[in-house]
Amino acid sequence: MAAVADALHISSSAVSQQIAQLEDEVGIALVERRGRGVKLTPAAKRLVVHADRIFGIVEEAKTDIAELQDTVAGDLRIAAQPSAAMSFIPKAMRQLAIDHPHLDVMITTMGPMEGMAALRGWQADVIVIDDMQIDPQSLEDVVDTLFLCHDELHVLLPAGHRLECEPVIELVHLRHERWALDIATSAYAKALRQACNEAGFEPVINGNSDGFEVVFALVEAGCSISVMPRLVLRDFGGSLIVKPLAPRIQRGIYAITRRGEGRNPKIAAVLAELAKNAPRQP
Repeated sequence: MAAVADALHISSSAVSQQIAQLEDEVGIALVERRGRGVKLTPAAKRLVVHADRIFGIVEEAKTDIAELQDTVAGDLRIAAQPSAAMSFIPKAMRQLAIDHPHLDVMITTMGPMEGMAALRGWQADVIVIDDMQIDPQSLEDVVDTLFLCHDELHVLLPAGHRLECEPVIELVHLRHERWALDIATSAYAKALRQACNEAGFEPVINGNSDGFEVVFALVEAGCSISVMPRLVLRDFGGSLIVKPLAPRIQRGIYAITRRGEGRNPKIAAVLAELAKNAPRQP
């Protein structure tokens, strides 16, 4: 209940009241208490299926009308992973503001699972995720996916590090280092640990953070090294050393929308601008 209230920006009591009202209307229980939480009843699960279809039809109607009007205007919400949100998306938003002054774009940073939930709950119109946690191709029956770019993990070193002059850094050469990791996306940390294990060692972690800033500070101070997505490091102008990693650890970045909504002129404009600004492989 608390999570739903947070997502809808209303109180938990308001959520309970709306569910109670819906139960009165349909004449059957929709939730049952389980400890401190609640669980959907079979009737509620069936109702969710119908609700998804109803919302989908409403959105399809809105898309049809917007397509006929051929107007790029209104509000549009993007949910994106932090690395994309801090790299190419701001440039896309700036150009959209110039080309379409009546379009108001708002961005919120979210992980892939949160983003998918926001898309399904009509809290976001476009989400930008990678394929380390969710395989976008497995979702193609229910959403539309647009490949934006590839991104690779790179090594981040402090100035003066012993590997500073190496053109490419072998993962195994980092086995005796202390690592600082961004753990905002568990799949990223998991993939990195797995790569280290395959190289024959377990990384020694001396810093875990759910943001890039702490990782940068630890590396800059010489406390740690790190391995981070290139998107994060693209425009980094600090006193740190960025090097390619071998073997390569690559991910794909995708924009995802609800099925059929790419026909909506405002969503089509946003997708086109995201694709235009996404970095190309060197």
